[in-house]
Amino acid sequence: MTTPALPQTEYEPPRRSWYKRNEIAITPWLFLLPAILFFMVYVIIPIFQSFTVSTVAWDGLGEKEFVGLDNYRELLDDPAFWTSLRNNLIWLLLYLLAIPAGLFIALFLNQTVTGIRIYKSLFFFPFVISQVVVGLVFSWFYDPTFGLLNAILGFVGLGPINVLGDPTYVTYGIIAAGLWPQTAYCMILYLTGLNAVDPEQVEAARLDGAKGWKMLWYVIVPQLKPATFIAFVVTIVGALRSFDLISIMTNGGPFGESRVLSFYMFEVALSEYGFRMGYGAAIAVVLFLIMLCFIAYFLYSMYKEEKGH
Repeated sequence: MTTPALPQTEYEPPRRSWYKRNEIAITPWLFLLPAILFFMVYVIIPIFQSFTVSTVAWDGLGEKEFVGLDNYRELLDDPAFWTSLRNNLIWLLLYLLAIPAGLFIALFLNQTVTGIRIYKSLFFFPFVISQVVVGLVFSWFYDPTFGLLNAILGFVGLGPINVLGDPTYVTYGIIAAGLWPQTAYCMILYLTGLNAVDPEQVEAARLDGAKGWKMLWYVIVPQLKPATFIAFVVTIVGALRSFDLISIMTNGGPFGESRVLSFYMFEVALSEYGFRMGYGAAIAVVLFLIMLCFIAYFLYSMYKEEKGH
């Protein structure tokens, strides 16, 4: 006797909520949301507020008086602004030396030789100390009475040089102090990038006869482009927003010759020179636009290169 077949019913999967259906797409955004909110509140909104404040005359406490573009017109006739802008350009050009210096130090440290860990620690040291400490160390180094620099110059028969007191040398002396930790940072980026270099490409290049500079330029450097991009962006931003070392080493002197835009913005907006928030905001906007141009250029270059591949 055969049992009758049960009637076939269509299987209906359990209904899932909207979140469950889109969980894979939504979850990353949930993790990013706190960072995005902080970025909006502390970066994006203040940028737009700076544009707004730059169009008013305001001491930070009283009533705001709308002046339009008067703050920007005043910048054009302000010699202190042009001195600060010139110094920023010098900072930008010389600060880029940290990138090739960091690369060559990283190539030296990326070897298995005796004592390499000690060398790595010594080169890494400037990155972990405060900019204030760096400024104080170099201030003592440059001191015309007991500084090591003038002791060395005196040993070879040269006269003392007051680096931080001479308008001709002061900017270059501060940049040299800033290059010390910045080179260490670029070195760290390149050491990380060298760990991702494809050994098969290196071996194939050796079989083809590539060595020395050709190996570096045509095989190693192209694989370090992500690290180079980050190094360029961080170095350019660091050069344009330099403030700590100038404040510690010279406070803008002598005669305002070591000012940069960020320090001059602080002077006119928050120091005893005026509390001119609108004028300081106008300087901040100019500085932001300069940074934006450089970073946009590098992003566009990277985008074109990725698209080309």
